[in-house]
Formats: sequence, C-alpha cells, structure tokens
Amino acid sequence: MTRSLAGLTTILLWLLLLLVPAGHAAAEGPVVLFDQAHGQRFLVERDQPLDLSGLARLFVEQGARVRTSRSAITDRLLHDVDVLIISGPFATISRQETAAIIRFLSRGGKLAAMVHVTPPFDFLFPRLGTAVSRAVVVEQENIINGNPLDFAVKDLPPSPLTWGVTSFAVHGGWALLNTKKDGAAIARTSPRAWLDLNGNHAFDGQDVRQAFAVILTGKVGAGRFVVCGDDAIFQNRFLDGGNRTLARNLARWLCPERQRSI
Repeated sequence: MTRSLAGLTTILLWLLLLLVPAGHAAAEGPVVLFDQAHGQRFLVERDQPLDLSGLARLFVEQGARVRTSRSAITDRLLHDVDVLIISGPFATISRQETAAIIRFLSRGGKLAAMVHVTPPFDFLFPRLGTAVSRAVVVEQENIINGNPLDFAVKDLPPSPLTWGVTSFAVHGGWALLNTKKDGAAIARTSPRAWLDLNGNHAFDGQDVRQAFAVILTGKVGAGRFVVCGDDAIFQNRFLDGGNRTLARNLARWLCPERQRSI
C-alpha cells in the first residue's frame, strides 16, 4: 500500500511539474517531444535511476512544454513540435519516419538523438551525415572505477553545449563521425581510446586507436541537431556534476528563449 501511494505521488508530482512550471509560462514555451515509440526502456514519466525524468525537468525549467509519444513519427505528429528527442531506442526508426524527421529539421525543427544500440538509427544517421562505430569505445585514460568502458570526457571544443563543463561521464559509448562539412565534434575521447573491431578484447593491428567524437552537432536546412554516442549521459543516475551542466546547456541550446510571465 505504501509503495502504491508513493508511486501515485510521483506521478502526480510529475504531472504538476509539466502543467504548472515556474512562472506559469508553459503555455508560451516551445514544445519538446520525447519519442517513446521505439522500444525505449528509459522513460520520462518514471523516476528510476536509468530514466529521463531529471532531463525532462531541466527542459521544463527552461520554459518548455514536455510531451511524450508512443506513435510513429509523422509530419502530423511533429506539426507543432519545436524539439524532438529520441533517446535510447531499441526499434528501428523507419525510412518513412526518417523522411518526416528530415522535413521537420528542414523547416527549422531541432533534434537530439542519444544512442544505446546502433541499429535503430540505420536510416536516420546517414541522412544527418553522421556515422557511428560498430564497437563501443574502450578508453585508456580518465577511466571511471576501473572499467575502460566508463570514462570521463575532457576534450571539449568551445560550444554553447560545453559552456562551464570541464568533463562529463560516459558509461558505454559509441564513436561518432561527421560525414558533412557543416558538422562539428564538441566532445572527444583521449587520443589513446580504441575500438575493439575484431571483438577479441585486446588491442591489436586490426583495431583503431585515436581520439573519437562522442557528441556531434550539425544542421539540416533551417534546423539543427545533436547526436550523443551514449544515452546514459542524461539518465537520472548520472545526472550530476558535468553531466548536469551539459544537460542544462542542451535544454538552453534547443530551447534558447525562455518564456517569462509578465
């Protein structure tokens, strides 16, 4: 009974947060849509360690109206949306959905995509001019708790997304590559990071070692996007320190003009 009441309280607090943000300005703010139609396991409405309720709250604090959707991504779904967030999908974003996203971006929409596994983005990323590795990054510097898949990222070229961030944590991330000239890497691993391309868990001549991008930005038409090679960056458990500052910058970058009551 106590657990049920606690769950109900969390849901009610979440609804109040979305409906009545500070200043009662939500009705004028940008619409941020979290896609939850592609097998996502880490959700906005829940407050568990791997969920995204903390990230959603930062968007609300920025004056945004947060929505979620379990429907296919279409022109109709996106017609009044300002920002689309696709975090940690497990099901493929189809060719038709990809075309709708590209039209959304072309007319000035904004997109944030965070990778948990790579196949769901097989159609979308090539249209964004983004390539993703087929193996996760293995670090040899700035390792967290002895696990080379968990590491701090400290190579942060100047960007509105990295203002005030000296480092942030990645917990199992993929390497990213721009294939368009207008793209930019705004977060990179150390030069000693490598990809285990042959899967033998040892660095050898068949593997690649270099600094890899883990966050990219780019443009499509009048719109812009950011791709993160790890969806854990913004999950509740890791949303502190540099990760929290990065998340707040993301909300400001995607929703730059906070609406205020008069």
